[in-house]
Amino acid sequence: MLTFVGLGLYDESSITVEGRDAIADADDGAVFAEFYTSHLVGADVADIEAYHGVEVDVRDRAGVEQEPAPIFDAAESGDAVFLTAGDTMISTTHVDLRLRAHERGIETRVIHAPTAESAASSLTGLQNYRFGKATTLPFEWAHGADVVPGSVTETIEDNRARGLHTLCYLDIKVGRGPEGADPDFEEYMSADYAAGLLAEAWDPDALGVVVARAGSPDPTVRADRLAALADADFGDPLHMLIVPGDLHHVEAEALRGLAGAPADLTTAE
Repeated sequence: MLTFVGLGLYDESSITVEGRDAIADADDGAVFAEFYTSHLVGADVADIEAYHGVEVDVRDRAGVEQEPAPIFDAAESGDAVFLTAGDTMISTTHVDLRLRAHERGIETRVIHAPTAESAASSLTGLQNYRFGKATTLPFEWAHGADVVPGSVTETIEDNRARGLHTLCYLDIKVGRGPEGADPDFEEYMSADYAAGLLAEAWDPDALGVVVARAGSPDPTVRADRLAALADADFGDPLHMLIVPGDLHHVEAEALRGLAGAPADLTTAE
């Protein structure tokens, strides 16, 4: 059995009880993880190992996508778990790993955990069914240009044309920097930086909503014009940025009451 376990949003205690039990039931040496798609900013690998009383074999991208044999071997001979931050099936990398396990006749199961998307809706009061297609805002050097990719602004505009909100995931670069592969490189795009990019390339007066450190004891939620958000400091990562579409009156009240949104930017439909 290969069990995919989501670790949740923030630290070693964000995991579900079911996920914790799956780790406890894994065979010795059969706990694997990857943290290149995302990771827990409130805990490191040592914290996870101490909390669960196990050793974790952290795999890099090549160790998951090109050389997953140790994971499959452990699952074929016993009970193995594969850990990821957030929910466990958000990345196509994880779906591919599960499909490859099935091709080898390995039984799999999935133990879910909270996601950034569900937290963004819960913390802001913006209803989850009113979100459209999400997008990712990359660092300029990561996509070879000095402006926001057209695909990002097109996604926002398309969603707004239908009255829908846009969740912008912000770039994470771990192990790869501007000069290429670098095991010591680690950078997280901040919401103020992201707001500045959109303010310059798109609309400085548009309403934006920042969610910082979702799942932590001290999350931050703030709504304002993109130009104003660009001048703020939202503290430690991870950050997200939402560009709302049309607002239901309850959503408008939530943004004013929970995120300090200006009244003139939160006219309900």
